[in-house]
Amino acid sequence: MHHQNTIIHGLLKAIPRWRFERLVKEHRGDYRERTLSFWSQFTALTYAQLSGAQSLRELVTGLSSHRQLLYHVGMDTVRRSTLSDANRDRPVSIFAAVFALLLPEAMGRVRQEIADVVRLIDATSVRLNDTLSGWAHYKVKQAGAKLHLVFDPHAICPIYFSITPMRVNDIVEAKKIPLEAGATYVFDLAYYDFGWWAEMDKLGCRFVTRLKDNTPIEIVRELPIPKSGAILSDRIGFLSARLNRSRRNPFQDPVREVRVRTDKGELRLISNDLDATPEQIAHLYKTRWQIELFFKWVKQNLRIKKFLGTSENAARIQIIVALIAFLLIRIAHHRTSAQISLQDLARRLRANLLHRKSIPDLLTDTAYRPPPTNQFAFNLGAP
Repeated sequence: MHHQNTIIHGLLKAIPRWRFERLVKEHRGDYRERTLSFWSQFTALTYAQLSGAQSLRELVTGLSSHRQLLYHVGMDTVRRSTLSDANRDRPVSIFAAVFALLLPEAMGRVRQEIADVVRLIDATSVRLNDTLSGWAHYKVKQAGAKLHLVFDPHAICPIYFSITPMRVNDIVEAKKIPLEAGATYVFDLAYYDFGWWAEMDKLGCRFVTRLKDNTPIEIVRELPIPKSGAILSDRIGFLSARLNRSRRNPFQDPVREVRVRTDKGELRLISNDLDATPEQIAHLYKTRWQIELFFKWVKQNLRIKKFLGTSENAARIQIIVALIAFLLIRIAHHRTSAQISLQDLARRLRANLLHRKSIPDLLTDTAYRPPPTNQFAFNLGAP
């Protein structure tokens, strides 16, 4: 009889085992490897993300009930206390390296000119138990972490992340992002920093963001606008030369102010792109909604609301493994040329993780609805 491995085995084939072991050695993780291998820890945490396990006890019980199938995935027997210790003590950098290893394939092979590259920047909060997560305490009886992300809307994929306590300001962490010269960056009011904008401008990057209502602009030119549509005005001008406390504004170049009417009111957009049409600038800002949809998708389909550990290390590892699980689903979607949404694929993977079948077998049901316009199975809307 032909041997058929499990669904989770097929997903993990995207990570060559020898590459994984090399990453462990490069990050000096092997010296901590005693009763539970790094591969077993990683596989167990990936299973928790994809299956929806809510606790270490539920995770270990689920794996134990399929003990005879773990051998084919390369897993050892997992004990709750051992896995808890591993999540607390082992290097987070190994899991970040696995994310970087999977990223090129998850993004696909579509090449873009740098002028067409768009990067969305945002952060989302993750609530933690305030009595157990003192490292992330930020208010009375409140604790939380932030996942800071750079997202590629064309590849539908995160390309950079960092994790901080909730009290860390978004713009502080954003200044650590490696900028790509010539790319376009779209972000919201949380990244209101003229010095950072000036740095982007100096690198030849285009940015699109919102302008605060009370920020003055010295208008030097009015541009024509479409007679019908949502564009209210299109103007070129300069930001104030001086800031609070008589500080010099580091951004002295001309900017573009585009006022847009939306269902919820009026948006005052700003960009350093003086050549694009106002509709293009408005569309770029609307694209920012995709990163919000990504955060929503991850919180609905993976596990970053309920944590398996209380230490900073365990929380960081779990969030990174959630991003890795997304990349694995994305890669499976690419490899099978699936004509269903990522949402539908994630649901079918969850229901069949330890079933002996191939991933293409999940796609043979002809009763699927046509895929939606974006792969998260949500409709794009105005922010």
